[in-house]
Amino acid sequence: MTLGKSLKDMEERLTSYGVKEGCKLMMIGKRNSPEEEAELKKLKDIEKSVEQTAKKLEKVGGELTGLKNGFLAKDLQVEALGKLDHRVKTAAEQLMKTLEQIDALSVPENFSDCRMKKKGLVKTVQGFLAECDKIEACISDHLSKIQSKNLALAD
Repeated sequence: MTLGKSLKDMEERLTSYGVKEGCKLMMIGKRNSPEEEAELKKLKDIEKSVEQTAKKLEKVGGELTGLKNGFLAKDLQVEALGKLDHRVKTAAEQLMKTLEQIDALSVPENFSDCRMKKKGLVKTVQGFLAECDKIEACISDHLSKIQSKNLALAD
């Protein structure tokens, strides 16, 4: 079967073009210029650092869940929450610096792969910043609950 279709919409599944299991595909594309490849490498390096920050954030989220589920003695929770909050703020700061780093890259109009990669990376970083906000709010909420219980016990 010869389709001869262009896969311009990268979000579309191959099945929507009639491609089935066992079909052979011939991909034709252009090789990026060395200049564009250099810019793509910079973006890939930034992407790796974002992934490392995301792993740290995931770890904080896991520890927070454990803490909320009572895996730490009540008298140690306030200090632990403070440390988690500091780690989230550090991650958010790293992500903000990353956004500035991405923004500082000036990508020429004709570097379409770079422009697409840059845009996707910005969206990814913004998503992780939103996750930082959620975790910070969760920490704050749990801290408030602990403090209100402590006040109630003091009365």
